[in-house]
Amino acid sequence: MINLKKIQIINVKFGNKVKVVEPVNLYQCSIGSNSFIGPFVEIQKNVVLGKNNRIQSHTFICSKVKIGNNCFVGHGVMFTNDRFEKGKPSGRNKIRSTVISDNVYIGSNATILPIKICSKVVIGAGSVVTKDITKPGIYCGNPAKFLRTIK
Repeated sequence: MINLKKIQIINVKFGNKVKVVEPVNLYQCSIGSNSFIGPFVEIQKNVVLGKNNRIQSHTFICSKVKIGNNCFVGHGVMFTNDRFEKGKPSGRNKIRSTVISDNVYIGSNATILPIKICSKVVIGAGSVVTKDITKPGIYCGNPAKFLRTIK
């Protein structure tokens, strides 16, 4: 027997003037006012998005991610909450959190491991963020490295 789940929006706390383009999977999360969620996005439980955010299509935001205000997340961005440090999944009780501060712009197809990113940061398309970013600027590569300050 197949246990088929339909695309759904369940127990989501929406701010004012949020635009969602279906199909999406959104459950047990919070989406701030004036935000946009594109099609084919999944946002899992315990995710908090601030206000004035734009989440582009085909992005996956796993549980325990917090995104501040005025952020942009490009197409196909992948957030993770497990570092597979022992060569296998750590298990539900050991997942880690990710914190993205205000005014962060993440390019398409970036991968964001469980880290913290300070305000006023640009992550280049295709970059892999493996460590905390504590200095504003532009970061690119795999692993993402500081490129230059923002002018």
